[in-house]
Amino acid sequence: MAIGIAMAIFLLVVVFGDNGLLELKHRRATHAELIRANDALTQANVRLTRTIERLQRDPEFVEALARRELGMIRADELVFQFQSKPRSSTP
Repeated sequence: MAIGIAMAIFLLVVVFGDNGLLELKHRRATHAELIRANDALTQANVRLTRTIERLQRDPEFVEALARRELGMIRADELVFQFQSKPRSSTP
């Protein structure tokens, strides 16, 4: 009888203890999440590194970025801005 009780207590400690099976399952899930987050950060790092290299070495990329982000134009280009007519509320 005492051996049975001791085995039951031992089983409870193994499953629910500080470093038991439930904690192991939780740590494995956390580890998998961290691996996914690390992979995403690595991919973002690669993209940023490529962008930095292109900014340093590719004048056409810099020009395209300046046009898109800053609305810049070349010295020989003209920009036409058209004002839209105010819409009347009555047909």
